[in-house]
Amino acid sequence: MGSLESNRTWHLVDLPLGCKAIDCKWVLRKKLNLDGSVDKARLVAKGFRQRENIDFFETFSTVTRIISTRVLFAIVALNNLLVHQMDVKTAVLNDDLEEEIYMEQFEGFTVHSQESKVRKLDKSLYGLKQAPKQWHEKFDN
Repeated sequence: MGSLESNRTWHLVDLPLGCKAIDCKWVLRKKLNLDGSVDKARLVAKGFRQRENIDFFETFSTVTRIISTRVLFAIVALNNLLVHQMDVKTAVLNDDLEEEIYMEQFEGFTVHSQESKVRKLDKSLYGLKQAPKQWHEKFDN
């Protein structure tokens, strides 16, 4: 939740007439942290409720074929090269949204005295149809 807030992923607004807000859910996973605690939670949008040409326009994102990855590692092994890996934490949350998407407030995190408002997404969120494409475009540029 901290990364969502620090990244300014959304802000509260009244739902405009004619617009629909999508729902969201928590995806929980067990993950062993260095201190021995076990927890992992990710807020995801229920993107399957998005409507094409209204909530999103394009979703295509390039993906490396497995054969390309195997050839790359074969070349690395043959030439005794080093491979480095990187991970971008909360990668999807770093990109500004092009479309206007509204999301319902979620249970346990409803803002007091603003229960009727919805969250207007300013940044992409896991589960949105366009999230992988937008991250690829940001990373590529």
